[in-house]
Amino acid sequence: MKTVRKPSWLKIKIPGGEKYTELKKIVEDNHLNTICASGRCPNMGECWSRGAATLMILGEICTRSCKFCATQTGKPFPIDPNEPEMVAKSVKLMRLKHAVITSVDRDELEDKGAQHWADVINAIKNQNPCTIIEVLLPDFDANPELIDIVIKSKPNILSHNIETVRRLTPEIRSRAKYDVSLKTLQLFSKSGIETKSGIMVGLGETQEEVIETLQDLYHVGCRMITIGQYLQPTPQNIEVVEYIHPDIFDFYKGKALEIGFKIAESGPLVRSSYMAEDAFKNNQNE
Repeated sequence: MKTVRKPSWLKIKIPGGEKYTELKKIVEDNHLNTICASGRCPNMGECWSRGAATLMILGEICTRSCKFCATQTGKPFPIDPNEPEMVAKSVKLMRLKHAVITSVDRDELEDKGAQHWADVINAIKNQNPCTIIEVLLPDFDANPELIDIVIKSKPNILSHNIETVRRLTPEIRSRAKYDVSLKTLQLFSKSGIETKSGIMVGLGETQEEVIETLQDLYHVGCRMITIGQYLQPTPQNIEVVEYIHPDIFDFYKGKALEIGFKIAESGPLVRSSYMAEDAFKNNQNE
């Protein structure tokens, strides 16, 4: 496949600044995993300079091997029982008013890591009672009992990314299935907790397919959505098919709001946790 040239609107600022350096030191000193670094997020410099980071729990080795993701895949190490308190302490050190937590998939565990997720959320709440907690979760195979373990810990936002349109899911997402993601999100929304998802574009989907995905997400109760450009993180990952023009991202945002989403963040560099704090505040103020 011929390499698609990256357009000017995808230029990324070089990381720097006092806040960036401070947060980087906290992450390194506490041996924290962040999806910012492992996922090679283009917004890492900007977000860390604002004092925002997405922490990744349950190790840094994933049991799945999605073609878009730069996270290492293989056999994970045992769960660190000290991680919940360590993450909670780090949230406090970072002075995060809005903490975003995600994880690798741990399909080898009987509960897929659900209880550890609950322990992390509860530890953050105990040490940071005023912090908004947004969790970007695996699908847990849409198992209601496992999902309920996490729901009972009562985070403020339950998020799971559907990632791409139905047609491309088998090619892009390894073990994950489109309908399983929809069922997981439906179980989230039935809890009454704010539910969020994210889509990547530029993988060969059509505009009609993106709109269909938005409609599917809305019908299962999802009310917050992010839409961003897929960027190939390493040569081993699937290539970009197309760089989507900012005008099309504006079109998708308009469609999402027209469908009924409360919050729609759509742009070339938008990621699932990008400007999450501002989006949540705006939603609460409406």
